[in-house]
Amino acid sequence: MKHRIVVLGAGYAGAIAAGRLAKRLHPDDTEITVVNADADFVERVRMHQVATGQDLKRRPLTDIYAGTGVDVRLARVTAVDADRRTVALIDDHGTDEITYDTLVYALGSTAADHVVPGVAEHAYDIAGQPSALRLRDRLAHLAAGGTVLVVGGGLTGLEAVTEIAEARPDLDVAIAARGGLGDWLTGKAQQHLRGVCDRLGITVHEHTDVARVDATNVVTRDGREIPAQVTVWTTGFAVHPIAAATTLAVADTGQIVVDDSMRSVSHPDVYAVGDAAIAEGPGGKPLRMSCASGIPMAWQAADAIAARLTGQTKFPKAPLRYFNQCISLGRRDGIIQYVTADDRAKPARLTGKLAARYKEFVCVGGAWSIAHPVLYPVRRHRIVATRSEIRSAAS
Repeated sequence: MKHRIVVLGAGYAGAIAAGRLAKRLHPDDTEITVVNADADFVERVRMHQVATGQDLKRRPLTDIYAGTGVDVRLARVTAVDADRRTVALIDDHGTDEITYDTLVYALGSTAADHVVPGVAEHAYDIAGQPSALRLRDRLAHLAAGGTVLVVGGGLTGLEAVTEIAEARPDLDVAIAARGGLGDWLTGKAQQHLRGVCDRLGITVHEHTDVARVDATNVVTRDGREIPAQVTVWTTGFAVHPIAAATTLAVADTGQIVVDDSMRSVSHPDVYAVGDAAIAEGPGGKPLRMSCASGIPMAWQAADAIAARLTGQTKFPKAPLRYFNQCISLGRRDGIIQYVTADDRAKPARLTGKLAARYKEFVCVGGAWSIAHPVLYPVRRHRIVATRSEIRSAAS
């Protein structure tokens, strides 16, 4: 009987994990199923482009996995029973339940509203394609002179505000950052960022904490009102609540707690990758929710699963560290901030057109890696243990 591997979610982490497993394991011994709500792989790092009216290349999952043996199941996950090893699904045909021997949980994250009043009713986000398309439609119908406020001064907020300001110079675009603008960057990179905001006519509200979002403005903690016919909320991400409703060990954030092989510390037949997992990075700091974390986490999980199933005592260690932060500032400008392994800024950086090309190369490379999860020829190995032996060894 084949070993059933189920991968929940086909974002960067889940899609790469599934493809890498298919490259590592013999199809006569394994059955790999990817469960995803969308028929296409979505380049989440480009959602600010989608919001401003740009169209991305379609990447159907069935095309990506053609010839690999990976089965694509289009459905939404509604529950996981980690003790019974089952996953509850709903699709166009109704509800269903599938079983697994090994689970890779990669359901990712969505926008976090931080329980700020009015966010759910009035704000837009770019955490996924449906929400980016809603913002796209709203911006398309916003007349010249309309006010747009991006709340959040992190990477997503900077990319969103500059993309919108460049695409719609007829709008009054602003950003509200809780701290200083780009205050984690080096001084020269901060100067470049401020210069770009000036060039694009972006109003910057620093050290500004938004307390409420209304239909046409936001209200700050100190009682100021900032005009905003469109509020874009980019203050962080929150994981889907499915894992927290299971018997899996989760952190206060709802993320699954994993060891250095991305295996659940409470259920050894479950692995978690990407935003859905909390893993320790360099210096004992948790890896941040990002594509830069999710891809190596996927490599690590897939290699660990393949090694354990095929009787290997050791498996490769993925580089669970950071090298740079890539920030697009519209289509023709950007910042590449080089960082330490634990994500602290180094003096070195790239800015301007060269940085924009660098960031584009990274985005293209990330999408390319989905269909090419292993960069060198590999032999698909046979599983050497029975299902009961694998479970016994994992316990």
